[in-house]
This record gives sequence, structure tokens and C-alpha cells, in this order.
Amino acid sequence: MKRLRCRECGRLRDFEPAYVCEQCFGPLEVAYDFDEVRERISRESIAKGPNTIWRYRELLPAPEGEPIDLGTGFTSLVKARNLGKELGLDHLYLKNDTLNPTGSFKDRNVAVATNFALSYGFDTLSCSSTGNLAGSVAAYAARAGMRAMVFIPAGLEPGKVGAASAYGATVVEVGGTYDDVNRLCAELADLYRWAIVNVNLRPFYSEGSKTLAFEVVEQLGWRAPDHIVVPVAAGSLLAKTAKAFQELVGAGLLDEAPTRIHAAQAEGCAPVSTAVQQGAETITPVRPNSIAKSLAIGNPADGRYAARAVRASGGWATACREDAVQEGMALLAETEGILSEPAGGVVVAGLRELVAQGRIRRDETVVICITGNGLKTTELFEVRDGHRLQLGRARASDFVRALAEVENRPAVVA
Repeated sequence: MKRLRCRECGRLRDFEPAYVCEQCFGPLEVAYDFDEVRERISRESIAKGPNTIWRYRELLPAPEGEPIDLGTGFTSLVKARNLGKELGLDHLYLKNDTLNPTGSFKDRNVAVATNFALSYGFDTLSCSSTGNLAGSVAAYAARAGMRAMVFIPAGLEPGKVGAASAYGATVVEVGGTYDDVNRLCAELADLYRWAIVNVNLRPFYSEGSKTLAFEVVEQLGWRAPDHIVVPVAAGSLLAKTAKAFQELVGAGLLDEAPTRIHAAQAEGCAPVSTAVQQGAETITPVRPNSIAKSLAIGNPADGRYAARAVRASGGWATACREDAVQEGMALLAETEGILSEPAGGVVVAGLRELVAQGRIRRDETVVICITGNGLKTTELFEVRDGHRLQLGRARASDFVRALAEVENRPAVVA
């Protein structure tokens, strides 16, 4: 039912721990026999499954028997009335993946990778990470009884580093960028028999990303949105979103999925968006310098596949100003009560640009992906003017005067 297929030359090979094509050295991905899948899956069978990613196990490299799980997936799809009103959209939805067990969409990928690693006898779970993945790997390793060894660039947000350590992982901080860390992990994959989830288990790890789009379609009543806006780091989430729509059609769960997929990056690290905007076929690596550290991957592994997916869908790509990132974070929090990390601010800022450019109409159904929890990056949230009152004494009269001053009106004290 499931095999591995080269994303470049299309050759098939047996389902096993492998990530590079032996013929052309292209990256591998999981392929499915949809004739068989259609006999084993339906909307009804999915509805009877658990409220986790494993309700879609026929479309995942799932283990035999009960999977190791933390309760990942089936996060809320929120009708964003307030934010939609602010941006001029009547049918805006937020896919709130801040509600995953470790606060990010990476739990989807790691849930799949961990179960695959256990099935093939790995005892160490590892990764190169910009922060969220490290915490997810550490948590899932703890749940599975595995050792965790996570590699990160020095200078990440303290909340993310601390979380990975709290779960019991060995945290290896490396001088340099994420791309330097990733190269190191690629070398280590040849030296140790470790499950480095986004290196030697990448074909299986990346399949977890599809479940976000599966859920969106199901939560919309089994219809695809007109638009989806996806934050881009390595590009896997966006590329796998496109794959998810294709597979839902292939499995007979949707008749069609004409969704336009839009990439969102910040200008301090926007190699994919730049390629889309310039019509380039290749991704030119950059040195990241962005407040959105979770997206700061200058040489994205799936960048060209993400750019292809954007073009094929008729979507577009944005590269917002760096100062617009925090503005987007604040707008999301103040309108919808969702505290996101900078990636969420990038998506909100990107959506604002797409609306302003006329690429998204008021009456269309739009989903934006909020992929990481802002409680890991609280140092980026500043107290806004008028949002703090300080009282020298615990007296009602002092409060009335302070409030009147903030609201620029006379104080009336009885």
C-alpha cells in the first residue's frame, strides 16, 4: 500500500528507513496505492477515529497497532470574525496549532517520525531545529522511552531551549545559523544510528505536516478553502499541504481541491518568497537576519518544492517587513485572543498584503496557519501604551484618576 518514491526521477523503492534516491540522489517521499486506500478509508471511517492525527492513519506511514502519542492534532479551526472584519474578509479561519501538546505544529511531524523510528529499532531521537522541533522531539522521546539529542543554533528564544531541556533532552547549541546546524546533523547521520527526524527520517517525518490540511478540509465540512496562507521555513509544511489536497482527491474524499496556496515569510529570511516573486526556478540561499527565528532557514530543504506548489496552485508569496511581524502578533492576540510566536505575525502580515493586493476577495474562504505558541516567545511582547496602570496605593480614588488619565478624560471621584 505504501512505498517510497523519488521526488525528482519518480523511481519507486521499498518502504524502509531511506531518504535519498540511489539513482539520482533526489529526496524520497512516501507514495500510496490509492486504489487500495479508497477501499480502506471514507469520511465515515475517519469520523470514527481518534481526535488526533491518527484518524488519517491510512494516509500516513503509521505503525502496526496503537501508536505512541501525546494527543497531537485535530486542533481548532476558529472562525476569525474580529480579525476578518479588520482585514475586510467575511470567511476567515485560523488553524490554531498552538494547541498541540508542545505548542507547535511540529508535533504532527514528530508523532509520525517517532513511531516510525520505534518500528525500525532506533533508540535515539534527534533533530536540527530552530526551536519548536527541539521541544517536540524531546517530548516525544520522553513519551517513547528514547534518548533525545537536539541540535540548535545558539541564541534561540530561552523558552524554547528551556522546554527541550525540561523534557530531558541533551541540547547541543552550535555557533552559526540553522543551516550550519543542519549540515552538522547530516554528517552525524552517517556516523550514528540515530533517528534524526528531519534528516535521515525526513520522508516519514514530513508526512505529518499533511494532517493539518486534512483537518482543515474535514472541519470545513469536507470542502477545500479558496485560499490557505502558510508560514515557510524549510518549506515542508507548504509542500505537504499541496500533497494533502492531492491525496484527498486521490483517496476519493474530495472531488476537487482548487485551493490557492500562499507562502508567508519575513524579509529578513525570504528565499522562497523571493523565488516566487521573481519567477526563479531555483532557490538562492540567504543568511537569515529575522525576528521570526522559527522561520529563519536560509537554505530551505524543501524550498523549490514549496515554490512549485505555490505556482501550481495559482497562489503568491509575501515577504513582510520585520517591524510588521510584531504588529501581526499583536493584532492576532487583540482581535482573536490567540498568542502566537513570530511565525503567526508573519502570516497575519502576509495576509494583509494579499488582501491589499487584491489577491484575496472579501467573499472567499481563507485559512491561515498559526503554527507556534507565543508563550515560548514572551520576550517579544511589549506592554502597549494605555495597557498598564500603576498605582502607588491600593485606593479606589487613585485608580479612578489613573484610568481617567489614560482615557484622556476628567476624573470624577465621589
